Amino acid sequence: MAGRVELDHVSFRYPEPRPLSGAPVQDRFGDSGVRIEHDGTGVGDGWALRDVCLTVEPGQLAALVGPSGSGKTTLTYLVPRFHEVTEGAVRIDGVDVRDLTASSLADAVGMVTQEPYLFHGTIRDNIAYAKPGATAEEIEQAARGANIHDRIMSFPDGYETITGERGYRLSGGEKQRLAIARVLLKNPPVLILDEATSALDSETERLVQEALERATRDRTTIAIAHRLSTIRAADVIYGMSGGRVVERGTHTELLAAGGLYARLHAEQVGRLGDPGGSEEPRSPLRV
Repeated sequence: MAGRVELDHVSFRYPEPRPLSGAPVQDRFGDSGVRIEHDGTGVGDGWALRDVCLTVEPGQLAALVGPSGSGKTTLTYLVPRFHEVTEGAVRIDGVDVRDLTASSLADAVGMVTQEPYLFHGTIRDNIAYAKPGATAEEIEQAARGANIHDRIMSFPDGYETITGERGYRLSGGEKQRLAIARVLLKNPPVLILDEATSALDSETERLVQEALERATRDRTTIAIAHRLSTIRAADVIYGMSGGRVVERGTHTELLAAGGLYARLHAEQVGRLGDPGGSEEPRSPLRV
């Protein structure tokens, strides 16, 4: 599988909530009369996404940027079919995801989210969940690629260390790197990445970013970018607002256009005092 991802005139609205009793369910509207969706998206008329068209070619890094509630996360959930499109189609290598089996779709798409899910079990079993039957050597190689092997070996029980429910015994950076190890072990052609390094200390962030660079290499990646400095060298950047794609281009092109991306970039540079804001594109995800 090459990993070409296409959203063809995709629209999506969340289903109406079902009442738990005989009381009627009231629609949720903001002060402006715009429907507030389950993920906070306010698009109007109940639409979380409206007429979205985008294509990510095999091996490309595509970044999604936009204000909170613009539909970025909802869009990424349509690719592995966590949600069903209301209109249009999502295709991988030209095949509608609705025509793929659950197992083949799971093999095709890997995810690293802001809140990686770990079950109560050993570190070994949590990594191997991505590839049942993986050998000890394969698991260790994936852990090394995710910059977590040395940390695992520092625990008294090594790979047999119990993570605890939802990984409560591990730090945020450790959980992120275990999630990346899963992706490396699984080796899917498509990776969906919800950047989650803003709350990490600088050393842990460096380890996670190095691991992410390995995970995104030579595979199609769709990345939700919270910090724009991490996606300056993306092959294509899609700016989203109100559930729609409002602009596309490279970092340089979108800065010159003076639209949504340029405004978000100026806000972050001003807030963070980023001295590299005007430099040529450089990214921990694609060097």
